Amino acid sequence: MTKTEYSIHTFENGIKWVHKQVKNTKIAHCGIMLDIGSRDELAHQQGIAHFWEHMAFKGTTTKSANYILNRIDNLGGELNAYTTKEKICFHASLLDKHFEKAIELLTDITFNSTFPEKEIEKERMVILEEMKMYADDPEDAIQDEFEQVIFGDSSMGNNILGTVKSVSKFSQKDFKEFIASNLDTSRLVVSTVGSFSDKSKLKIMDKYLNKITRISTNRTRNYSFKSAVNQVSKPKKIHQAHCMLGKQSYALESEKRLVFFMLTNMIGGQAMNSKLNVALREKHGLVYTVDAQFSPYLGTGIFNIYFGCEKNNIQKSKNIIFEELNKLTDTLLSDKALKVIKNQLKGQLAMSEENNNGMMMLLAKNILDFGFVESLDSIFSKIDLVQTSDLQAIAKEMFVNSTFSSLTYLPE
Repeated sequence: MTKTEYSIHTFENGIKWVHKQVKNTKIAHCGIMLDIGSRDELAHQQGIAHFWEHMAFKGTTTKSANYILNRIDNLGGELNAYTTKEKICFHASLLDKHFEKAIELLTDITFNSTFPEKEIEKERMVILEEMKMYADDPEDAIQDEFEQVIFGDSSMGNNILGTVKSVSKFSQKDFKEFIASNLDTSRLVVSTVGSFSDKSKLKIMDKYLNKITRISTNRTRNYSFKSAVNQVSKPKKIHQAHCMLGKQSYALESEKRLVFFMLTNMIGGQAMNSKLNVALREKHGLVYTVDAQFSPYLGTGIFNIYFGCEKNNIQKSKNIIFEELNKLTDTLLSDKALKVIKNQLKGQLAMSEENNNGMMMLLAKNILDFGFVESLDSIFSKIDLVQTSDLQAIAKEMFVNSTFSSLTYLPE
């Protein structure tokens, strides 16, 4: 994405504001993204980043929890937040005439939360229930637990929700200590998407962002993770077996990332004609769902393949999966197949840009991770340069059967 497609302003305190103007919409999407996530937690802090995300809505120095709860909703908008391994994002979508109200509230909950002890106790119970909800859904639970299998006891292996033990102990002091150790205004991006120009809102942004005091930290992240192969099976009170295969993979900064993303998308992306969907579901009727995912992070990444099937079809399904992977290492794709792969990925990327709320989040993440936002045309040009030999080289590097770990939930 060229600078003509988005604008960036950096304030004196280091906070960056990125804006993309999208005409023919009445909705403004606003978000504040912090370069803080569960990978930044110490052992006794597991789950505190996600808990902070919840507590941001529970009161600030000037606003009650009830006020925050109703402020955006009463205007017909939506207020929400999420936490990942590396990011926390507070965001709102509403009619663009209420833009300032969203920015005022988002900056307030980000910087002025008070973490009332009474609210901590109530929200603690909510999060413990959230844990139970995820535990009851094997597709969600296996994803989180598989990251523990891959990354072990490192912070990258921590469940974003934390543990019952850790969440049960957090106090107001813990939140303040975590924020003090991790919040840095130079590692924070305010992102907006709307029909208005950046110049028309600069005075508003300056009003709420420039008054924030510069905050700096000396936080360092661990980029070294042991990689051991593990095969884990666990009995569960479920009717269907759930299995995940995978390994550590390329990092965000890797030049191989795009080619591997193409390969992953071809194997088990959202298209119905993905290789694993055709092989496991369409040809053999062994599964309802199968997909492959590649999640790159700073310094590392994870690749996994998920499927659910009857217990007695687990090994047969695994054999078919590795047969498909081996085909990619042993045989070059045809030019026709390569063209299909490129067209599919281009179409999916272009369609994702139609989602303005998703675009707002993408802008923020790219500015935090890379310092710029690459245009679709630039990405398309890179896709066009990929050859069948590039895909095979990555397949040979990644798809070595003996290097895959697995986690399987077995029906009791």
